[in-house]
Amino acid sequence: MCGDLDDDEGNLEAKLYARFVDHALALMAQNSGNAKGAAADLNQYLDKLFSDTLGRAVRDDEEAEPARRYERLAMQPVVFARLAGFLAAHLSLSEDPLRKVIEALMLGYSEAETMDPERDVHHHHGDVYVGERQN
Repeated sequence: MCGDLDDDEGNLEAKLYARFVDHALALMAQNSGNAKGAAADLNQYLDKLFSDTLGRAVRDDEEAEPARRYERLAMQPVVFARLAGFLAAHLSLSEDPLRKVIEALMLGYSEAETMDPERDVHHHHGDVYVGERQN
């Protein structure tokens, strides 16, 4: 019975990782047109930086053994949060850097939830369930 739970967890992790890769590739494709003129326009620059960083995260995950990919994915937000805090700490408080970081974090979270209308992710007290959307 314990082995069954481990298998279910591994299957869930594989599904979540596959969902991440699908969404990451879609976002990178969407932003690929913004590469031209990125130096001139701040928003295009930011989209390119986002895509470049996301691409690096996907490549790093893919280089890992398949059984370790989800583990890497699970730790990447911690690194990026640390980087966001480090960068924000160097801005003027009048820029309200913490608010911008929190808003960007929530935007990314909501983007991931709305990208795949065929699936639904529910969060219940720390547990994540992935399944087909019930109508």
